[in-house]
Formats: sequence, structure tokens, C-alpha cells
Amino acid sequence: MGIMMSFSSLLGFVADLVFPQMFKTVNSRRMIVLAISSVFMTAGTLLWTTHFPYPAIFLLGMGIWGLYYEFLTFGISQFVAKNASVETRAGVWSMVGVFKSIAYTLGPLIGSWLYIMKGDMAIIFIYAGFALLSYVVWLIMGILQSKGEKEMEIEKFYLLDEIKHWGTLFEHVWPILLVSLTLGIIDAAFWTTGVVLSDRLVQTEWIGSLFVPAYMLPSIFIGFLVARLKIYKHKKKLAEFFMLLVGIFTIGLGMNGSTLIMVGLALMIGVASAIAWPLVDAVYSDIQNRMGREQKHVIGISSSTVNLSYITGPVVAGFLSSKIGEEKTLMIIGLFVVIVSVILLIVTPKKLRLPQNEIKKWE
Repeated sequence: MGIMMSFSSLLGFVADLVFPQMFKTVNSRRMIVLAISSVFMTAGTLLWTTHFPYPAIFLLGMGIWGLYYEFLTFGISQFVAKNASVETRAGVWSMVGVFKSIAYTLGPLIGSWLYIMKGDMAIIFIYAGFALLSYVVWLIMGILQSKGEKEMEIEKFYLLDEIKHWGTLFEHVWPILLVSLTLGIIDAAFWTTGVVLSDRLVQTEWIGSLFVPAYMLPSIFIGFLVARLKIYKHKKKLAEFFMLLVGIFTIGLGMNGSTLIMVGLALMIGVASAIAWPLVDAVYSDIQNRMGREQKHVIGISSSTVNLSYITGPVVAGFLSSKIGEEKTLMIIGLFVVIVSVILLIVTPKKLRLPQNEIKKWE
């Protein structure tokens, strides 16, 4: 199961390297179509697993699912950078987070109900039905259709060139990359070690069942607040500050408090994370806007840090949990987050400057 869960992120990481070289330009409208197509392909693959439950078929489905996430990431990132003003980007990303959180909240409930009432094939058909509905709505409303976008051109990709581009970008934007990597590790650890801890808390008191929802639900409500605040200054420092709070609250999970306190800490972690993530995405959108047509490389390297966190996070958290337990594992990860946050608050420059002359040569 762990290999299957990590495989989509691993393939996503490879796609982050290949896509910026493969696509000469990124067309958000076309990327969303490819994402929806990947959903249908995943559904078809999973349909086969109901009759032939072989690991290889599951891995194929998870691999296509990983591509779905990358197409979606490239499409939305390009759309926000092109169409949202600098004052509204944090708000736009927060609203994207709101709908993602609603999906993560309702998805397990709908899936569990369908499995009990109709079986696993019903889940796949409903899943494909949602994709079809989203495609129809997208066509009717034209939400992601941007004027002036160039058609995507497929060209040969050179892996070494992309690695060099990433090296150049890393020298200048490493602080925000480190923020997204660290936040991703916390999230991955919470959905692995945190879920195991939640199961233990439920055995102690019924309120322990609220541990995971307390972490997940704030992003639904906090997203509206971030959107209304229209934050467009000091986004990097604010993201690092709220990441520091995430680390402090996570350390608290290892203090052996009551179940109620643990649920309260999970709530605070969820609130701080819900504020930090859209600020990070807004910073990436700012950088993309400054890079023009070469923004695809920023999308690739930023998405790769999240994929990397979901590849390494569960492995590290799982290993530590087997040695010292879930609470101490989260405490150590929280301490790591605090150290990283303090260093970044000290060394992060006011503006991340890009090597514009060098970037112009990439074309």
C-alpha cells in the first residue's frame, strides 16, 4: 500500500522534470483537458482492478493519477499567474484550497457510503461521472479559457537541460522551495503517523475521532478569510511565520496531553497550514509572472518539492514511529519545522531576484 501511495508522487516528480522541456508553452485550457482525460483513464484502469486485482494494474492506475495531479497543477498555476493580479493571487489560491478541502472532506464519506451500499464499482462510475460533469461545466462556463494563450507545442525534451534550469532557479528561490517542502512533509506525516495516532485516541475517548477532521476542516473556512484580507505584501515572511506556528503546535502533540488538547492542537495546525499554503502558492505565481513564457520551469520545480515531500515524508515518519512512537515522531518533525522556520525568517531576502538575462537564453 505504501509503495502504491508513493508511486503517484514518484511519477509526478518525473513529470515535473519532463513537462517543462516537453511543452514549449503551457496552455492552461489544454492542461485542464489533459487532467480530466487522466481522470477517465484512471477510472478505466481501476475498473480492471475489480476483476483483476493485480498490483501492476493498481500501480498503472496510480501512475496515471500522478499525471492527473501534474496536469492540474501546471494548468491552474499558469492560469493564476496569467489572470490574477498580484493583490488577489493569495486569495485565489486560498479559494482553490477551499474546494480541494471540501473534496477531501466529502470524498471519503461518499466513497464509504457507495462501497457499503453499491460496492467498489459504483465508486469508480461516480468518480468518472464527476469528471464528466466538471468537463461539461467547464465547456459551458468557459472558466479556464484565457484569451491570447498560445497553443501548446510538443518538442523534444532534454533532461540535463531541465536539471540545469532547476539548479539556476534553486540558487535564487530556495527559501520558498524549502517552505513548501517542509509544509509538505508535515502534511504527509500527519496523514500517515497522525492517522495512526488518531486511531489510538479514539480508543481512549470518543472525541479522538475529531483529530483528523480538526486538522482538515480549517482550510475550508480559513480560505475565505485569506481571500478577503487580500494579502499581497510580505507573503514569504508571513508563510514562514505561520509555518513556525505549525511546528510549535506539532511539538505540542508529543507532550502527552489529554485527547481534547491533542484535538485542539490538530485544529491549530490546520489553521496555520491553511494560511501558509495559499501564501506560498501566491509567491510562486509572482515568480511565474516575472518569468514570462519560461514560467513552466518554476511550476515544475515547485511541484517537485511537494512530490518529494510526499515520497520521503511517509517513509521517514513511518520509520521513526516504529522506533519511538507516533507522539515523539511528530514532536521531532515539529522541532525540525521550527528550526527551518527560524532560519528562513532570518535569511530570506525581501525579494527573490531572478537571473533574467540567463532565463532569456533558455528559450
